[in-house]
Amino acid sequence: MSIKKELQEIIKESLEKNNIAYEVDNIVIETPKNTINGDYSTNIALVLTKLMHKNPMEIAELIKNNISNIIIDKIDIAKPGFINFFLSKERLQSEINNIIKTNKEYGKSNIGLSKKINIEYVSANPTGTLHIGHARGAAYGDNLSRIMNYCGYDVTREYYINDAGNQMNNLGISIKERYKEVCGLECNLPEDGYHGKEIIALAKNIYDQYSNSKLEESIEYFKQEGLKVLLNQIKKDLDAFRVNFDVFTSEQTLYDRGFVEKVIETLKKKDECYINEDALWLKTTNHGDEKDRVLIKTDGSYTYFLPDIAYHVNKIERGFEELIDVLGADHHGYINRLKASLEILGYNKDMLDIEILQMVRLLKDGEEVKVSKRTGKTYTLNELIDEVGVNAARYFFASKSLDTQMDFDLNLATKDSNENPVYYIEYANARISKILNSYKKEINIKNKYNTIDDPLAYNIMNKLLSFTDIVISAANKKQPHIICNYVYELATLFHSYYAKEKFITDDEEYTNERMALLKAIKIVINNSLNLIGIIPREEM
Repeated sequence: MSIKKELQEIIKESLEKNNIAYEVDNIVIETPKNTINGDYSTNIALVLTKLMHKNPMEIAELIKNNISNIIIDKIDIAKPGFINFFLSKERLQSEINNIIKTNKEYGKSNIGLSKKINIEYVSANPTGTLHIGHARGAAYGDNLSRIMNYCGYDVTREYYINDAGNQMNNLGISIKERYKEVCGLECNLPEDGYHGKEIIALAKNIYDQYSNSKLEESIEYFKQEGLKVLLNQIKKDLDAFRVNFDVFTSEQTLYDRGFVEKVIETLKKKDECYINEDALWLKTTNHGDEKDRVLIKTDGSYTYFLPDIAYHVNKIERGFEELIDVLGADHHGYINRLKASLEILGYNKDMLDIEILQMVRLLKDGEEVKVSKRTGKTYTLNELIDEVGVNAARYFFASKSLDTQMDFDLNLATKDSNENPVYYIEYANARISKILNSYKKEINIKNKYNTIDDPLAYNIMNKLLSFTDIVISAANKKQPHIICNYVYELATLFHSYYAKEKFITDDEEYTNERMALLKAIKIVINNSLNLIGIIPREEM
C-alpha cells in the first residue's frame, strides 16, 4: 500500500468516528514543498466545511483528535485548515525492509485492476529510416507502457503499419526506378517518390540477388520487397532502442478482412453522412470537430481518415477499454475527428486518448543540427544511439513532458560529469554498488535502526517511501517525466549523504544498517530507471 493510501485510510477512520462517511479516494494527500509543513498534507477539512457546517480549523481539530497511529509522529494544523502529517521514524525505517523484501516488485500497484489498455506508438510509415521524432515517440510510448503495466493495467503495445495507400505505391515505384538505374536503364524517379539512400540500397540488393531478371515485375513486387526490408530494419532499430511491441497491425489487412467496408456501410446508415460535390462527408462538427471530414473522395477513393476509423473500431472490438495513440505534432487535428467518429458509431469518445508529441531540436556545440552527416537528411535514431548511447537518449527524451518542444543537447548527453543528469544518476548507482560489493557480509534487515540519526538519511527514507505514489501519479497523468524528476532527486539526496557519511566502520551494527539503507536506495534507483528503459552501469 502506498503511503498516501495509508494516510487516506487513517483520515477516513477518523471521519467515521465523527459519523462522516466520505469516499477514501477523494481525500487529497499532497507533499508540501517546504518540509516545515510536514511530510504530507491534506485539505480535507476545507472540503468538508459545507457538509459539516463548521469552520475548517475546527474540523481539522476534530480529525486530528481522532487519529492515533504509530506511523504518525506529529500532526500540525495550519490556517485556513490544512492538516500536516509528520511520519514517525519507525514508519520510515520500516520501508527499508519492505523495499529489500520486495526488491524488483517494489513500487508496483494494482490501480489498473487489469483494465485492458492499447498503446499505439511510433507507427512510422515503412518507407524509410526512423528519425529523432520517431525516437521521442518510441521512448514515450514504451515508458508509458512500462509504467502502466507496473500499476496493474493489462497493456498491449501496438505498432500500426501503414502499408496501404499512395505512399506505398510511391515506395514501389521508387525502388523499381532505382532498380532500373542499377540495371543500367534510365531512372525516372517521381517528385513525390522516396529519395533516401536506403531505397538505393534496396534496389541494389535486389539486383545482387536476381541481376536484371526482375525488370518485368510489377510495382506490387517492389512494394512488398521494400515493405519487408524496411519494416525489419525499423524493428531492429527499435529493438536496439529497447522498444518492443506485442502486436503489429497491418492497414492492408483491415481492407482484406472487410473492416473498412464494414465501417463505411455502418456510417452510411447513420444520419451523420451527406454527399457534397460527389464526395461523402461525415458530420463530425456535430461532435466537437472544427469541420466535417471527407470519407470518400469525388473519384471514389477513400481518404486516410476512413481506415483510421476502421482501425480504432477494430481495437475496440478486440476488447480494449482504453485506447492511447501517440502521434506527431502535425496530427493535432486527428484528436477531435477521431473522437467524433467513435461517438457517431456509438462508442464513448473518452475511451480514446491521443497524446501529441512536439518537435525535437538537436543541438551540438551550441548550434542546431539540422541534417544527418551520414545521409544529408534527417538525423536518424541509429545515429543518435551511436553518438550518445541508449541510456542517455532514453533519459533525455523521457525527462521532458511530451507536449513541450525540447532541445536535445548532444554535448551534454555525452559528457561524463555531474552536469549530465543521466551520468549523475548512474554515478549514484555505481557508488552504491561499489560500497555494497566491498561489504562481504550478509545484510540483515531489522525492526529498528538504532544508529541512523542523520536528518538527510530520513529525507532519503521519505523519498523512497514516496516511490509507489510517484509511479501511480506518472500512470494517472500519463507523464513518464515524473519518474525522471523523482530518480534525479533521489540521486541528489544520495550524493549529499555520501559526501558526509562513512558507511563501513568497525561497528557492525552501524555498518549493517547503512548497507541496508544503501541497498534500498539502489533497488529504487534501478526500479525507477527500468520504468524509463535505462540499464544503469554498475561501474564508472
